[in-house]
Amino acid sequence: MADSRTYAGKFINKINERVNWQSHFTLFLLSLIMAFGLFYIVSDPEFTETQNYVLFILFFSIALWVTEAIPPFAVGILIIGFLVFSIGNDEPENVKQYVQTWSDSVIWLFLGGFFLAEGMKKTGLDKDLLKITIPKFGNRSDIILLGLMMLTAVLSMLMSNTATTAMMIATITPILKSLGSQAPLSKNLLIGIPAAASVGGMGTIIGSAPNAIVVGALEGIGIQISFLEWMLFGIPIALILILVFWYVLLKKNPIKTKTMQLDYLFKNSIKERMPHKHALLHKRITLVILILTLVLWLTSGFTGIPVAVVSGVPIVALTMFSIIESDEVRALPWDTLMLVAGGLALGLAVQEQGLAQYFVSLIPASDINLYFLYVLFGLFTVVFSNIMSNTATATIFIPIAISLIMSIDASNAITLPMIIGLSASCALLLPVSTPPNAIAFSTGMLKQSDFRFGGIFVGLLGPFVVILWSLLMVGLFY
Repeated sequence: MADSRTYAGKFINKINERVNWQSHFTLFLLSLIMAFGLFYIVSDPEFTETQNYVLFILFFSIALWVTEAIPPFAVGILIIGFLVFSIGNDEPENVKQYVQTWSDSVIWLFLGGFFLAEGMKKTGLDKDLLKITIPKFGNRSDIILLGLMMLTAVLSMLMSNTATTAMMIATITPILKSLGSQAPLSKNLLIGIPAAASVGGMGTIIGSAPNAIVVGALEGIGIQISFLEWMLFGIPIALILILVFWYVLLKKNPIKTKTMQLDYLFKNSIKERMPHKHALLHKRITLVILILTLVLWLTSGFTGIPVAVVSGVPIVALTMFSIIESDEVRALPWDTLMLVAGGLALGLAVQEQGLAQYFVSLIPASDINLYFLYVLFGLFTVVFSNIMSNTATATIFIPIAISLIMSIDASNAITLPMIIGLSASCALLLPVSTPPNAIAFSTGMLKQSDFRFGGIFVGLLGPFVVILWSLLMVGLFY
């Protein structure tokens, strides 16, 4: 009986793998057909051969990102490979810039952030932060909810929002088990924490990939955004959205358990994840490196040290002291870097080959109100980010937005790209809209409809808050 069950299990697995492979292959072919169809509809007879190649890979990339026929990072690799293959012979010098996106300063900034996040995880600094801060929240349930959301947001500014959500939900699992899945506080926590992780990513350049796309695109037109300048844009918006969302969550799902104790969350001490005797020393070294890196990032405008150079501090120091070893380096989220590099290359190609200007020429820019344009791009960004990668959405929209705003008001070129990049983090409608939502949904304690209210609320409110704060900041500093 056992043998027959084992055989049946293997047979079913083979069928599932085959069906999965066939479905991805079908989606890939469908994406290819869609790309050719859109290409023949949109392509202009006056386009050069190079422009046609870029137009095709633009539509093909969009189709692949929407259908998810291949992983998003694979689309990034495909973009760079296709650009090199298709236009390398005609423009051997210009094609180098698409390959060089792999070494863009934004990529190094992200990589430095990955090393810091891995160092915190490896030495347990992330858990220590939870141990120190959670007891400070007191015993009021509503304040505990707000505190956990704020802590999630802060961590997601330095770490992957996916890793932050996974860690936070694992930490509050005892609360969820003691209250049950139907308790309003349980639902509020499972909805609020992933929302805070996504929105909190607005706070720093390394907090979310669309932020990096914005910075890279603005560098291309000579506008430098420092680490501190981005925080002045992103952190207030994140705080406002989290506070308002917290208040609305409490109104929609009033918490019946007014007070609770959190001491039992850390009743059993967590075993050190570093088995050797130098664990405490490594933790202190990591803390020093973290503080030094953040200070240098924040003061790069005063010290003159580029943020990409500062990123070398955690990369070199954490490996030099053997806090991060080769296995951990191989396990870093390199796929995110591949996606960002591909996105930068596609955006650059669309801009350099004149396609962005072509699409902008189809829009009666002189007849469009600038504020209406801000609202339109902000809402469109949220809609597209709910059905495809927010990085992909930013990649597609930002080059067009830059060309459009340069033709209307070149002195105000920073506002529209910032609105797009920050609005991309407001997509929370579906479990698949963002990895933090997917993690919360995987607990089995939420239904898909539970995300609907927060997704609509943040999706509508977010762009307007982003627009108002961005206009205020640009008016004050630019």
